[in-house]
Amino acid sequence: MRREDLSELMSFLAVADERSFTRAAAKLGTSQSALSHTISRLEERLGLRLLMRTTRSVAPTDAGERLAETLRPAFADIEARLVDLTSLRARPAGVVRINTSEQAAKLIIMPALERLLPEFPDIQVELEIEPGLVDIVAERFDAGVRLGEQVARDMIAVRIGPDIRMAAVASPAYLADHPAPRTPHDLARHACINLRLATYGDLYAWEFEKGGRELKVRVEGPLTFNRSTFAVEAACKGLGIACVPDDHVGDELADGRLVRLLGDWCPPFAGYHLYYPSRKQHSPAFALVLEALRWRGTGR
Repeated sequence: MRREDLSELMSFLAVADERSFTRAAAKLGTSQSALSHTISRLEERLGLRLLMRTTRSVAPTDAGERLAETLRPAFADIEARLVDLTSLRARPAGVVRINTSEQAAKLIIMPALERLLPEFPDIQVELEIEPGLVDIVAERFDAGVRLGEQVARDMIAVRIGPDIRMAAVASPAYLADHPAPRTPHDLARHACINLRLATYGDLYAWEFEKGGRELKVRVEGPLTFNRSTFAVEAACKGLGIACVPDDHVGDELADGRLVRLLGDWCPPFAGYHLYYPSRKQHSPAFALVLEALRWRGTGR
């Protein structure tokens, strides 16, 4: 097979999987026009239409889907064999792609990488920060990092952080003018700062539990954000009560800018986990990153 043939097939599979010339071109590091010419050349050589193109979408034809189904396992096998070859190197090397939330990247992943990467300079880690969940298999990530309750059951999950509690918080200035809520039902009389989270697909319903009794509360207030960092800032300014994971407000609680509320209604839950598909064969570089992140109780 000519090198050009292999390049054309890889380009076609990228477009078929991404359903977009724009995203496929970005993944391949080429231009949309060059990618379009490559696909046209492949279609001309095969004498088949492989992709249906409209102004809004791209989708494989029947012939294109059959070709994609042939190529996916073939390229996956090539990738796995290349991973095997990296184990023959004297030093682990390669790229490890991880999809993660911003908070996990900041508090857990980056401190671990600061210790690991100077010792293994041939390892490269690519972090993609996403507020919501993505399909790590379809997007070709080696692993994802999310809270334990968000990890799909068919994934292998490794704990990389301690348990977390939700924290309803407000500033001393806000509490000087508003009596602190004693139960979650009291939140109806307060200005609450809402979060619209991609993971939940709507406004986050504040979750509480006490004595085995679970309670979800829909709150109202003057502000709604899609990032918890802004909700925390608004709470610090006395604009209302926010409810976020307690690792988002550790400094603010410690220095008194915020006060924890309803603490007896907020039990701990599973913290951050690194997860990956069981069928995927990983490189020595990935194994080192995993061990660097693995939670070991009181320390890393």
